[in-house]
Amino acid sequence: MMEIPNELSYSKDHEWVKIEGNIATIGITYHASDSLGDVVYVDVITSRDNLNQFDKFGEIESVKAVSDLYLPLGGKIMEINEDLNNNPQYINDDCYNKGWIIKLEVNNLDEMKNLLNAEEYKKNLE
Repeated sequence: MMEIPNELSYSKDHEWVKIEGNIATIGITYHASDSLGDVVYVDVITSRDNLNQFDKFGEIESVKAVSDLYLPLGGKIMEINEDLNNNPQYINDDCYNKGWIIKLEVNNLDEMKNLLNAEEYKKNLE
């Protein structure tokens, strides 16, 4: 069964966001990881410059395809989940916890209004 945690926000591109203060933890949703199949590599743009909402911030490679990753919120990448270098399967096994991809210092929390809540994200998948 597909997991869509209520406490997270979602982009139409299947990224999830967890906000703590002005830090956003970002990953891809269960739906995205399930669609991709086995993830073999995650490449994140290492530039620490300010990025805008919905800018590409990397790529995720699976046995099926390479997909672009887009920022659900604008800001500065503060941390990259280094565990994914040796364990990209965390994205398939535990996308909402161990499989997070980046932590972002958010420029403008008002951009949250451009994201979906769990209910809206579910409808977006139908």
